Amino acid sequence: MIDFTPAALAGQRLAARQLPNRWDGVASVFVMGVLVALIEVGRGTLGTPITAIQNTPIHLNPSYLPFYALRSTARMFAALFFSFVFTFTYATLAAKSRRAGMILIPILDILQSVPILGFLTFTVTFFMALFPGRVLGAELASIFVIFTSQAWNMAFSFYQSLTTLPTDLQEVARSFRLSPWQKFWRLDVPFAMPGLIWNTMLSMSGGWFFVVASEAVTVGNTNFALPGIGSYVALALQQRDLPAIFDAILAMLVVILVYDQVLFRPLVAWSGKFRFETTAAVSAPEPWMLKLLRRTRVVREVSDMLGTIVGSVFRLRLSRGASVQVDENRQPSRLVDGIWYGCIAVMAAFCAWKIIGFIAGSLHWRDLGTAVLMGAYTMTRVVVLMAVAALIWVPIGVWVGLRPKATRLVQPVAQFLAAFPANLLFPPVVIAIVHFHLSANIWLSPLMLIGTQWYVLFNVIAGAAAFPGDMKEAVANFRVRGWLWWRKVMIPGILPYFITGAITASGGAWNASIVAEVASWGHENLVAQGLGAYIAQATAAGNTARVVLGVAVMSGFVITFNRVLWRPLYAYATRRTTMG
Repeated sequence: MIDFTPAALAGQRLAARQLPNRWDGVASVFVMGVLVALIEVGRGTLGTPITAIQNTPIHLNPSYLPFYALRSTARMFAALFFSFVFTFTYATLAAKSRRAGMILIPILDILQSVPILGFLTFTVTFFMALFPGRVLGAELASIFVIFTSQAWNMAFSFYQSLTTLPTDLQEVARSFRLSPWQKFWRLDVPFAMPGLIWNTMLSMSGGWFFVVASEAVTVGNTNFALPGIGSYVALALQQRDLPAIFDAILAMLVVILVYDQVLFRPLVAWSGKFRFETTAAVSAPEPWMLKLLRRTRVVREVSDMLGTIVGSVFRLRLSRGASVQVDENRQPSRLVDGIWYGCIAVMAAFCAWKIIGFIAGSLHWRDLGTAVLMGAYTMTRVVVLMAVAALIWVPIGVWVGLRPKATRLVQPVAQFLAAFPANLLFPPVVIAIVHFHLSANIWLSPLMLIGTQWYVLFNVIAGAAAFPGDMKEAVANFRVRGWLWWRKVMIPGILPYFITGAITASGGAWNASIVAEVASWGHENLVAQGLGAYIAQATAAGNTARVVLGVAVMSGFVITFNRVLWRPLYAYATRRTTMG
Protein backbone atom coordinates (compact mmCIF):
# COMPACT_ATOMS: atom_id res chain seq x y z
CA MET A 1 0.00 0.00 0.00
CA ILE A 2 1.26 3.49 -0.92
CA ASP A 3 1.56 5.91 1.99
CA PHE A 4 0.08 9.32 1.02
CA THR A 5 0.73 10.83 4.46
CA PRO A 6 2.31 14.26 4.10
CA ALA A 7 5.95 14.39 5.11
CA ALA A 8 5.27 16.98 7.84
CA LEU A 9 2.52 14.82 9.41
CA ALA A 10 4.74 11.73 9.24
CA GLY A 11 7.53 13.63 10.99
CA GLN A 12 5.13 14.74 13.72
CA ARG A 13 4.01 11.15 14.28
CA LEU A 14 7.62 9.98 14.43
CA ALA A 15 8.44 12.71 16.94
CA ALA A 16 5.36 11.77 19.00
CA ARG A 17 6.52 8.14 19.12
CA GLN A 18 9.88 9.32 20.45
CA LEU A 19 8.41 11.51 23.18
CA PRO A 20 8.26 10.13 26.72
CA ASN A 21 4.99 8.49 27.73
CA ARG A 22 3.47 7.79 31.14
CA TRP A 23 5.39 4.54 31.43
CA ASP A 24 8.63 6.47 31.01
CA GLY A 25 7.52 8.57 33.95
CA VAL A 26 7.00 5.48 36.09
CA ALA A 27 10.37 4.05 35.04
CA SER A 28 12.08 7.38 35.74
CA VAL A 29 10.81 7.20 39.32
CA PHE A 30 12.67 3.90 39.75
CA VAL A 31 15.82 5.31 38.14
CA MET A 32 15.77 8.47 40.27
CA GLY A 33 15.17 6.37 43.38
CA VAL A 34 18.24 4.25 42.63
CA LEU A 35 20.37 7.34 41.97
CA VAL A 36 19.26 9.02 45.20
CA ALA A 37 19.98 5.80 47.12
CA LEU A 38 23.48 5.59 45.63
CA ILE A 39 24.18 9.22 46.50
CA GLU A 40 22.97 8.68 50.06
CA VAL A 41 25.16 5.60 50.48
CA GLY A 42 28.19 7.33 48.98
CA ARG A 43 27.70 10.38 51.19
CA GLY A 44 27.96 8.23 54.29
CA THR A 45 30.92 6.19 53.06
CA LEU A 46 33.49 8.10 51.01
CA GLY A 47 35.74 10.30 53.10
CA THR A 48 33.80 9.77 56.34
CA PRO A 49 36.02 9.21 59.41
CA ILE A 50 35.59 5.96 61.34
CA THR A 51 34.81 7.94 64.48
CA ALA A 52 31.53 9.02 62.86
CA ILE A 53 30.08 5.49 63.16
CA GLN A 54 31.83 4.77 66.45
CA ASN A 55 30.19 7.82 68.01
CA THR A 56 26.80 7.12 66.40
CA PRO A 57 25.08 4.22 68.15
CA ILE A 58 22.73 1.81 66.39
CA HIS A 59 19.11 2.67 67.18
CA LEU A 60 16.40 0.04 67.61
CA ASN A 61 13.69 2.52 66.64
CA PRO A 62 11.89 1.03 63.58
CA SER A 63 12.06 4.43 61.84
CA TYR A 64 15.79 3.81 61.24
CA LEU A 65 15.17 0.49 59.46
CA PRO A 66 14.63 1.92 55.92
CA PHE A 67 18.04 3.63 56.09
CA TYR A 68 19.68 0.51 57.54
CA ALA A 69 18.03 -1.66 54.86
CA LEU A 70 19.36 0.67 52.15
CA ARG A 71 22.92 0.44 53.46
CA SER A 72 22.83 -3.36 53.80
CA THR A 73 21.32 -3.81 50.31
CA ALA A 74 23.94 -1.52 48.76
CA ARG A 75 26.73 -3.59 50.31
CA MET A 76 25.18 -6.78 48.96
CA PHE A 77 24.90 -5.52 45.39
CA ALA A 78 28.45 -4.17 45.54
CA ALA A 79 29.61 -7.63 46.64
CA LEU A 80 27.45 -9.19 43.89
CA PHE A 81 29.24 -7.12 41.24
CA PHE A 82 32.64 -8.39 42.38
CA SER A 83 31.19 -11.91 42.57
CA PHE A 84 30.26 -11.77 38.88
CA VAL A 85 33.73 -10.53 37.96
CA PHE A 86 35.26 -13.38 39.98
CA THR A 87 32.87 -15.94 38.46
CA PHE A 88 33.50 -14.99 34.84
CA THR A 89 37.28 -15.08 35.29
CA TYR A 90 38.08 -17.75 37.88
CA ALA A 91 35.48 -20.35 36.85
CA THR A 92 36.26 -19.87 33.16
CA LEU A 93 39.97 -20.41 33.68
CA ALA A 94 39.27 -23.52 35.79
CA ALA A 95 36.93 -24.98 33.15
CA LYS A 96 38.94 -24.12 30.04
CA SER A 97 42.39 -25.11 31.32
CA ARG A 98 42.84 -28.65 32.60
CA ARG A 99 46.07 -27.84 34.42
CA ALA A 100 44.66 -24.65 35.94
CA GLY A 101 41.58 -26.57 37.08
CA MET A 102 43.79 -28.99 39.02
CA ILE A 103 44.73 -26.20 41.41
CA LEU A 104 41.87 -23.71 41.10
CA ILE A 105 39.05 -26.11 42.02
CA PRO A 106 40.75 -27.39 45.23
CA ILE A 107 41.44 -23.75 46.13
CA LEU A 108 37.76 -22.99 45.57
CA ASP A 109 36.86 -25.93 47.82
CA ILE A 110 39.06 -24.40 50.52
CA LEU A 111 37.70 -20.88 50.05
CA GLN A 112 34.05 -21.92 50.31
CA SER A 113 34.76 -23.87 53.50
CA VAL A 114 36.76 -21.14 55.25
CA PRO A 115 34.41 -19.64 57.85
CA ILE A 116 33.40 -16.00 57.63
CA LEU A 117 35.23 -15.33 60.89
CA GLY A 118 38.35 -16.84 59.35
CA PHE A 119 38.27 -14.14 56.68
CA LEU A 120 37.34 -11.43 59.18
CA THR A 121 40.44 -12.06 61.27
CA PHE A 122 42.71 -11.00 58.42
CA THR A 123 40.64 -8.82 56.10
CA VAL A 124 39.46 -6.37 58.76
CA THR A 125 43.07 -5.62 59.69
CA PHE A 126 44.04 -5.31 56.01
CA PHE A 127 41.25 -2.97 54.92
CA MET A 128 41.41 -0.86 58.08
CA ALA A 129 45.15 -0.40 57.46
CA LEU A 130 44.51 0.33 53.77
CA PHE A 131 42.18 3.23 54.67
CA PRO A 132 43.24 4.20 58.20
CA GLY A 133 40.68 6.13 60.20
CA ARG A 134 38.07 5.95 57.41
CA VAL A 135 34.67 4.30 57.17
CA LEU A 136 35.65 3.10 53.68
CA GLY A 137 38.01 0.54 55.20
CA ALA A 138 35.26 -0.93 57.38
CA GLU A 139 32.81 -0.88 54.45
CA LEU A 140 35.25 -2.74 52.18
CA ALA A 141 35.85 -5.31 54.92
CA SER A 142 32.08 -5.82 55.22
CA ILE A 143 31.65 -6.06 51.44
CA PHE A 144 34.46 -8.61 51.24
CA VAL A 145 32.79 -10.78 53.88
CA ILE A 146 29.52 -10.66 51.92
CA PHE A 147 31.49 -11.45 48.75
CA THR A 148 32.79 -14.64 50.39
CA SER A 149 29.20 -15.75 51.03
CA GLN A 150 28.21 -15.16 47.38
CA ALA A 151 31.08 -15.81 44.98
CA TRP A 152 31.89 -19.49 45.57
CA ASN A 153 28.35 -20.67 44.83
CA MET A 154 28.16 -18.64 41.61
CA ALA A 155 31.61 -19.82 40.49
CA PHE A 156 30.69 -23.48 40.99
CA SER A 157 27.46 -22.99 39.03
CA PHE A 158 29.25 -21.36 36.09
CA TYR A 159 32.00 -24.00 36.17
CA GLN A 160 29.38 -26.76 36.11
CA SER A 161 27.69 -25.21 33.06
CA LEU A 162 30.96 -24.82 31.16
CA THR A 163 32.00 -28.42 31.81
CA THR A 164 28.62 -29.83 30.73
CA LEU A 165 28.29 -27.78 27.54
CA PRO A 166 26.67 -30.02 24.86
CA THR A 167 29.13 -31.17 22.23
CA ASP A 168 26.83 -30.28 19.32
CA LEU A 169 26.74 -26.64 20.46
CA GLN A 170 30.52 -26.65 20.64
CA GLU A 171 30.63 -28.05 17.11
CA VAL A 172 28.37 -25.22 15.91
CA ALA A 173 30.67 -22.63 17.51
CA ARG A 174 33.65 -24.31 15.87
CA SER A 175 31.88 -24.34 12.50
CA PHE A 176 31.19 -20.61 12.72
CA ARG A 177 34.87 -20.11 13.62
CA LEU A 178 34.04 -18.04 16.70
CA SER A 179 37.00 -16.65 18.56
CA PRO A 180 37.35 -17.50 22.27
CA TRP A 181 35.97 -14.05 23.18
CA GLN A 182 32.94 -14.48 20.89
CA LYS A 183 32.34 -18.06 22.02
CA PHE A 184 32.39 -16.99 25.67
CA TRP A 185 29.69 -14.31 25.27
CA ARG A 186 27.60 -15.99 22.57
CA LEU A 187 27.65 -19.59 23.79
CA ASP A 188 29.21 -20.13 27.23
CA VAL A 189 27.45 -17.32 29.13
CA PRO A 190 23.99 -17.82 27.52
CA PHE A 191 24.08 -21.58 28.15
CA ALA A 192 25.05 -21.01 31.80
CA MET A 193 22.59 -18.17 32.38
CA PRO A 194 19.50 -20.09 33.67
CA GLY A 195 21.44 -21.87 36.41
CA LEU A 196 23.59 -18.82 37.15
CA ILE A 197 20.55 -16.59 37.72
CA TRP A 198 19.09 -19.05 40.22
CA ASN A 199 22.42 -19.28 42.04
CA THR A 200 22.72 -15.49 42.01
CA MET A 201 19.40 -15.30 43.86
CA LEU A 202 20.74 -17.83 46.34
CA SER A 203 23.96 -15.85 46.72
CA MET A 204 21.99 -12.73 47.58
CA SER A 205 20.16 -14.72 50.22
CA GLY A 206 23.49 -16.06 51.47
CA GLY A 207 24.60 -12.48 52.01
CA TRP A 208 21.60 -11.89 54.26
CA PHE A 209 22.39 -15.08 56.16
CA PHE A 210 25.77 -13.65 57.25
CA VAL A 211 24.68 -10.02 57.46
CA VAL A 212 25.23 -9.90 61.25
CA ALA A 213 28.80 -11.17 60.99
CA SER A 214 29.60 -8.70 58.19
CA GLU A 215 28.28 -5.52 59.83
CA ALA A 216 28.76 -6.01 63.59
CA VAL A 217 32.43 -7.00 63.76
CA THR A 218 34.45 -7.95 66.83
CA VAL A 219 37.99 -9.19 66.13
CA GLY A 220 40.33 -8.90 69.07
CA ASN A 221 40.52 -5.21 69.99
CA THR A 222 38.82 -4.06 66.77
CA ASN A 223 35.10 -3.33 67.15
CA PHE A 224 32.72 -1.50 64.83
CA ALA A 225 29.05 -1.64 63.93
CA LEU A 226 28.21 -0.34 60.46
CA PRO A 227 24.71 1.06 60.02
CA GLY A 228 22.66 -1.78 58.61
CA ILE A 229 20.16 -4.50 59.38
CA GLY A 230 22.96 -6.80 60.58
CA SER A 231 24.06 -4.37 63.29
CA TYR A 232 20.39 -3.78 64.16
CA VAL A 233 19.85 -7.52 64.64
CA ALA A 234 23.06 -7.90 66.66
CA LEU A 235 21.99 -5.15 69.07
CA ALA A 236 18.45 -6.54 69.32
CA LEU A 237 19.82 -10.00 70.21
CA GLN A 238 22.16 -8.47 72.78
CA GLN A 239 19.33 -6.54 74.44
CA ARG A 240 16.82 -9.41 74.07
CA ASP A 241 14.42 -7.12 72.21
CA LEU A 242 11.95 -9.45 70.46
CA PRO A 243 9.84 -6.66 68.85
CA ALA A 244 13.00 -5.24 67.26
CA ILE A 245 13.89 -8.69 65.90
CA PHE A 246 10.44 -9.02 64.31
CA ASP A 247 10.83 -5.53 62.82
CA ALA A 248 14.16 -6.60 61.28
CA ILE A 249 12.57 -9.75 59.83
CA LEU A 250 9.77 -7.65 58.30
CA ALA A 251 12.30 -5.20 56.81
CA MET A 252 14.27 -8.07 55.27
CA LEU A 253 11.07 -9.54 53.81
CA VAL A 254 10.14 -6.21 52.20
CA VAL A 255 13.62 -5.71 50.71
CA ILE A 256 13.73 -9.28 49.33
CA LEU A 257 10.27 -8.92 47.77
CA VAL A 258 11.25 -5.60 46.18
CA TYR A 259 14.42 -6.78 44.47
CA ASP A 260 12.74 -10.09 43.57
CA GLN A 261 9.97 -8.25 41.71
CA VAL A 262 12.14 -5.51 40.21
CA LEU A 263 15.25 -7.52 39.32
CA PHE A 264 15.19 -11.29 39.66
CA ARG A 265 11.77 -12.10 38.20
CA PRO A 266 12.61 -10.25 34.95
CA LEU A 267 16.04 -11.93 34.89
CA VAL A 268 14.55 -15.41 35.34
CA ALA A 269 12.04 -14.73 32.55
CA TRP A 270 14.80 -13.36 30.31
CA SER A 271 17.12 -16.32 31.00
CA GLY A 272 14.37 -18.73 29.90
CA LYS A 273 15.16 -18.00 26.25
CA PHE A 274 18.61 -19.58 26.70
CA ARG A 275 17.28 -23.00 27.67
CA PHE A 276 18.79 -25.78 25.54
CA GLU A 277 15.92 -27.52 23.75
CA THR A 278 14.67 -28.14 20.23
CA THR A 279 10.93 -27.71 20.87
CA ALA A 280 9.00 -24.54 21.59
CA ALA A 281 9.06 -23.64 25.27
CA VAL A 282 5.83 -23.27 27.20
CA SER A 283 4.92 -19.58 27.29
CA ALA A 284 4.85 -18.10 30.78
CA PRO A 285 3.26 -14.83 31.93
CA GLU A 286 5.59 -11.87 31.62
CA PRO A 287 6.68 -10.18 34.87
CA TRP A 288 5.11 -6.77 35.37
CA MET A 289 8.54 -5.10 35.40
CA LEU A 290 9.33 -6.39 31.91
CA LYS A 291 5.94 -5.21 30.68
CA LEU A 292 6.62 -1.78 32.14
CA LEU A 293 10.01 -1.48 30.46
CA ARG A 294 8.65 -2.62 27.09
CA ARG A 295 5.85 -0.05 27.19
CA THR A 296 8.28 2.82 27.68
CA ARG A 297 9.65 4.85 24.77
CA VAL A 298 12.70 6.77 25.93
CA VAL A 299 13.91 4.06 28.32
CA ARG A 300 13.52 1.42 25.64
CA GLU A 301 15.40 3.56 23.11
CA VAL A 302 18.24 4.10 25.56
CA SER A 303 18.35 0.39 26.50
CA ASP A 304 18.37 -0.62 22.81
CA MET A 305 21.25 1.76 22.17
CA LEU A 306 23.22 0.40 25.12
CA GLY A 307 22.43 -3.15 24.03
CA THR A 308 23.76 -2.42 20.55
CA ILE A 309 26.99 -1.04 21.98
CA VAL A 310 27.47 -3.98 24.34
CA GLY A 311 26.60 -6.46 21.58
CA SER A 312 29.18 -4.94 19.26
CA VAL A 313 31.82 -5.38 21.97
CA PHE A 314 30.83 -9.03 22.46
CA ARG A 315 31.05 -9.63 18.70
CA LEU A 316 34.67 -8.50 18.49
CA ARG A 317 37.04 -11.31 17.60
CA LEU A 318 39.93 -10.10 19.78
CA SER A 319 41.99 -12.93 18.32
CA ARG A 320 44.02 -13.34 15.15
CA GLY A 321 43.70 -17.10 15.15
CA ALA A 322 41.06 -18.74 13.02
CA SER A 323 40.40 -21.73 15.20
CA VAL A 324 38.35 -21.75 18.36
CA GLN A 325 40.13 -24.46 20.32
CA VAL A 326 43.19 -26.59 20.10
CA ASP A 327 42.87 -30.15 18.88
CA GLU A 328 40.89 -31.96 21.56
CA ASN A 329 42.28 -35.36 20.53
CA ARG A 330 45.87 -34.29 21.12
CA GLN A 331 47.42 -36.02 24.13
CA PRO A 332 48.72 -33.67 26.81
CA SER A 333 52.48 -33.52 27.29
CA ARG A 334 53.60 -35.75 30.16
CA LEU A 335 56.67 -33.60 30.65
CA VAL A 336 54.63 -30.43 31.06
CA ASP A 337 52.20 -32.27 33.36
CA GLY A 338 55.12 -33.48 35.49
CA ILE A 339 56.55 -29.96 35.77
CA TRP A 340 53.11 -28.59 36.64
CA TYR A 341 52.51 -31.24 39.32
CA GLY A 342 55.92 -30.48 40.74
CA CYS A 343 55.13 -26.75 40.94
CA ILE A 344 51.84 -27.50 42.71
CA ALA A 345 53.60 -29.79 45.19
CA VAL A 346 56.26 -27.15 45.90
CA MET A 347 53.65 -24.45 46.47
CA ALA A 348 51.59 -26.71 48.73
CA ALA A 349 54.67 -27.67 50.74
CA PHE A 350 55.70 -24.03 51.08
CA CYS A 351 52.23 -22.99 52.32
CA ALA A 352 52.14 -25.91 54.76
CA TRP A 353 55.62 -24.97 56.04
CA LYS A 354 54.54 -21.36 56.60
CA ILE A 355 51.33 -22.38 58.39
CA ILE A 356 53.14 -24.88 60.61
CA GLY A 357 55.82 -22.33 61.42
CA PHE A 358 53.21 -19.74 62.38
CA ILE A 359 51.20 -22.16 64.54
CA ALA A 360 54.13 -23.94 66.19
CA GLY A 361 55.27 -20.76 67.89
CA SER A 362 52.32 -20.72 70.31
CA LEU A 363 50.50 -24.08 70.05
CA HIS A 364 51.31 -27.74 70.74
CA TRP A 365 50.46 -31.11 69.21
CA ARG A 366 47.56 -31.57 71.59
CA ASP A 367 45.97 -28.44 70.09
CA LEU A 368 46.08 -30.15 66.69
CA GLY A 369 44.46 -33.25 68.17
CA THR A 370 41.73 -31.11 69.73
CA ALA A 371 41.06 -29.34 66.41
CA VAL A 372 40.89 -32.65 64.51
CA LEU A 373 38.49 -34.10 67.09
CA MET A 374 36.28 -31.00 66.85
CA GLY A 375 36.42 -31.35 63.07
CA ALA A 376 35.17 -34.95 63.32
CA TYR A 377 32.19 -33.77 65.36
CA THR A 378 31.32 -31.11 62.79
CA MET A 379 31.80 -33.50 59.86
CA THR A 380 29.32 -35.92 61.43
CA ARG A 381 26.75 -33.13 61.61
CA VAL A 382 27.44 -32.12 58.00
CA VAL A 383 26.99 -35.66 56.64
CA VAL A 384 23.73 -36.26 58.51
CA LEU A 385 22.27 -32.87 57.60
CA MET A 386 23.25 -33.20 53.92
CA ALA A 387 21.46 -36.55 53.71
CA VAL A 388 18.36 -35.03 55.30
CA ALA A 389 18.45 -32.04 52.94
CA ALA A 390 18.76 -34.28 49.86
CA LEU A 391 15.88 -36.53 50.90
CA ILE A 392 13.58 -33.57 51.52
CA TRP A 393 14.45 -31.06 48.83
CA VAL A 394 15.30 -33.10 45.73
CA PRO A 395 11.69 -34.33 45.20
CA ILE A 396 10.29 -30.89 46.08
CA GLY A 397 12.79 -29.13 43.81
CA VAL A 398 11.96 -31.38 40.85
CA TRP A 399 8.23 -30.88 41.36
CA VAL A 400 8.64 -27.09 41.51
CA GLY A 401 11.11 -26.84 38.63
CA LEU A 402 8.86 -28.75 36.22
CA ARG A 403 5.92 -26.38 36.90
CA PRO A 404 6.53 -22.74 35.91
CA LYS A 405 3.53 -21.51 37.90
CA ALA A 406 4.80 -23.20 41.07
CA THR A 407 8.28 -21.79 40.40
CA ARG A 408 6.92 -18.23 40.34
CA LEU A 409 5.16 -18.80 43.66
CA VAL A 410 8.05 -20.56 45.40
CA GLN A 411 10.81 -18.22 44.17
CA PRO A 412 10.29 -15.28 46.60
CA VAL A 413 9.41 -17.58 49.51
CA ALA A 414 12.57 -19.63 49.03
CA GLN A 415 14.65 -16.47 48.73
CA PHE A 416 13.30 -15.18 52.03
CA LEU A 417 13.80 -18.49 53.84
CA ALA A 418 17.33 -18.82 52.44
CA ALA A 419 18.09 -15.29 53.63
CA PHE A 420 16.79 -15.92 57.13
CA PRO A 421 19.83 -15.55 59.44
CA ALA A 422 20.34 -18.35 61.93
CA ASN A 423 20.92 -15.70 64.61
CA LEU A 424 17.23 -14.80 64.56
CA LEU A 425 16.34 -18.32 65.69
CA PHE A 426 18.64 -18.12 68.68
CA PRO A 427 15.91 -16.87 71.09
CA PRO A 428 13.45 -19.79 70.69
CA VAL A 429 16.23 -22.39 70.29
CA VAL A 430 18.20 -21.25 73.34
CA ILE A 431 15.05 -20.90 75.46
CA ALA A 432 13.84 -24.38 74.44
CA ILE A 433 17.21 -26.06 75.08
CA VAL A 434 17.58 -24.42 78.50
CA HIS A 435 13.96 -25.04 79.51
CA PHE A 436 13.86 -28.71 78.51
CA HIS A 437 17.50 -29.41 79.52
CA LEU A 438 18.38 -30.62 76.01
CA SER A 439 21.84 -31.36 74.63
CA ALA A 440 23.32 -28.43 72.73
CA ASN A 441 25.49 -30.86 70.73
CA ILE A 442 22.35 -32.31 69.12
CA TRP A 443 19.77 -29.56 69.07
CA LEU A 444 22.00 -26.74 67.84
CA SER A 445 22.86 -28.85 64.77
CA PRO A 446 19.67 -28.05 62.79
CA LEU A 447 20.77 -24.39 62.73
CA MET A 448 23.45 -25.45 60.22
CA LEU A 449 20.69 -26.66 57.88
CA ILE A 450 18.91 -23.29 57.79
CA GLY A 451 21.25 -21.68 55.31
CA THR A 452 22.71 -24.71 53.51
CA GLN A 453 19.63 -26.69 52.45
CA TRP A 454 18.68 -24.00 49.94
CA TYR A 455 21.79 -24.66 47.84
CA VAL A 456 20.32 -28.09 47.09
CA LEU A 457 16.79 -26.78 46.47
CA PHE A 458 17.77 -23.89 44.18
CA ASN A 459 20.12 -25.99 42.06
CA VAL A 460 17.59 -28.82 41.71
CA ILE A 461 14.91 -26.30 40.68
CA ALA A 462 17.32 -24.82 38.13
CA GLY A 463 18.13 -28.28 36.78
CA ALA A 464 14.49 -29.33 36.52
CA ALA A 465 13.52 -25.99 34.93
CA ALA A 466 16.31 -26.38 32.35
CA PHE A 467 15.27 -29.94 31.47
CA PRO A 468 14.70 -29.94 27.68
CA GLY A 469 11.11 -29.86 26.49
CA ASP A 470 11.74 -32.42 23.75
CA MET A 471 12.98 -34.88 26.36
CA LYS A 472 9.80 -34.31 28.37
CA GLU A 473 7.70 -35.05 25.28
CA ALA A 474 9.66 -38.24 24.52
CA VAL A 475 9.24 -39.45 28.09
CA ALA A 476 5.52 -38.69 28.00
CA ASN A 477 5.10 -40.52 24.68
CA PHE A 478 6.86 -43.61 26.02
CA ARG A 479 4.83 -43.37 29.25
CA VAL A 480 7.85 -43.63 31.50
CA ARG A 481 6.64 -43.25 35.09
CA GLY A 482 7.40 -44.08 38.70
CA TRP A 483 10.81 -45.19 39.87
CA LEU A 484 11.91 -45.82 36.26
CA TRP A 485 11.25 -42.12 35.51
CA TRP A 486 13.41 -41.07 38.44
CA ARG A 487 16.22 -43.54 37.71
CA LYS A 488 16.48 -43.18 33.92
CA VAL A 489 15.20 -39.65 33.26
CA MET A 490 15.12 -37.11 36.05
CA ILE A 491 18.06 -38.08 38.26
CA PRO A 492 20.48 -38.17 35.28
CA GLY A 493 18.95 -34.89 34.03
CA ILE A 494 19.47 -32.97 37.25
CA LEU A 495 22.58 -34.81 38.52
CA PRO A 496 25.16 -32.13 37.54
CA TYR A 497 22.97 -29.44 39.15
CA PHE A 498 22.41 -31.51 42.29
CA ILE A 499 26.10 -32.26 42.74
CA THR A 500 26.94 -28.57 42.29
CA GLY A 501 24.36 -27.72 44.94
CA ALA A 502 25.61 -30.49 47.22
CA ILE A 503 29.23 -29.31 46.96
CA THR A 504 28.30 -25.74 47.82
CA ALA A 505 25.86 -26.90 50.50
CA SER A 506 28.46 -29.04 52.25
CA GLY A 507 30.95 -26.19 52.14
CA GLY A 508 28.25 -23.83 53.36
CA ALA A 509 27.43 -26.20 56.22
CA TRP A 510 31.04 -26.09 57.38
CA ASN A 511 30.92 -22.32 57.06
CA ALA A 512 27.62 -22.06 58.95
CA SER A 513 29.02 -24.11 61.82
CA ILE A 514 30.55 -20.95 63.30
CA VAL A 515 27.03 -19.55 63.61
CA ALA A 516 25.23 -22.76 64.54
CA GLU A 517 27.60 -24.21 67.15
CA VAL A 518 27.64 -21.06 69.31
CA ALA A 519 24.24 -19.57 70.21
CA SER A 520 23.47 -16.80 72.68
CA TRP A 521 20.37 -15.02 73.91
CA GLY A 522 21.00 -12.32 76.45
CA HIS A 523 23.17 -13.85 79.17
CA GLU A 524 22.47 -17.43 78.08
CA ASN A 525 25.31 -18.88 75.98
CA LEU A 526 25.23 -22.38 74.48
CA VAL A 527 28.22 -24.03 72.85
CA ALA A 528 28.23 -27.31 70.92
CA GLN A 529 31.43 -29.28 70.48
CA GLY A 530 32.71 -28.71 66.97
CA LEU A 531 35.22 -26.92 64.80
CA GLY A 532 32.89 -23.98 64.20
CA ALA A 533 32.69 -23.24 67.94
CA TYR A 534 36.48 -23.71 68.19
CA ILE A 535 37.10 -21.04 65.51
CA ALA A 536 34.39 -18.69 66.84
CA GLN A 537 35.85 -18.73 70.35
CA ALA A 538 39.40 -18.25 69.05
CA THR A 539 38.28 -15.29 66.92
CA ALA A 540 36.49 -13.61 69.83
CA ALA A 541 39.63 -14.04 71.94
CA GLY A 542 41.87 -12.67 69.18
CA ASN A 543 43.92 -15.92 69.14
CA THR A 544 45.09 -15.85 65.53
CA ALA A 545 47.13 -19.05 65.82
CA ARG A 546 44.07 -21.08 66.85
CA VAL A 547 42.02 -19.46 64.08
CA VAL A 548 44.63 -20.47 61.49
CA LEU A 549 44.79 -24.00 62.92
CA GLY A 550 41.00 -24.33 62.87
CA VAL A 551 40.72 -23.05 59.31
CA ALA A 552 43.54 -25.34 58.14
CA VAL A 553 41.92 -28.40 59.73
CA MET A 554 38.52 -27.45 58.30
CA SER A 555 40.03 -27.02 54.83
CA GLY A 556 41.64 -30.46 55.12
CA PHE A 557 38.32 -32.08 56.03
CA VAL A 558 36.51 -30.35 53.16
CA ILE A 559 39.13 -31.19 50.52
CA THR A 560 39.26 -34.83 51.62
CA PHE A 561 35.46 -35.10 51.62
CA ASN A 562 35.19 -33.51 48.16
CA ARG A 563 38.01 -35.61 46.70
CA VAL A 564 36.57 -38.88 48.02
CA LEU A 565 32.87 -38.30 47.28
CA TRP A 566 31.78 -35.22 45.38
CA ARG A 567 34.48 -34.92 42.71
CA PRO A 568 34.15 -38.54 41.48
CA LEU A 569 30.38 -38.07 41.34
CA TYR A 570 30.82 -34.80 39.47
CA ALA A 571 33.16 -36.44 36.94
CA TYR A 572 30.60 -39.22 36.44
CA ALA A 573 27.80 -36.68 35.91
CA THR A 574 29.87 -34.70 33.42
CA ARG A 575 30.86 -37.84 31.52
CA ARG A 576 27.54 -39.71 31.46
CA THR A 577 24.72 -37.16 31.67
CA THR A 578 25.85 -34.30 29.40
CA MET A 579 23.42 -33.95 26.50
CA GLY A 580 24.55 -33.47 22.96
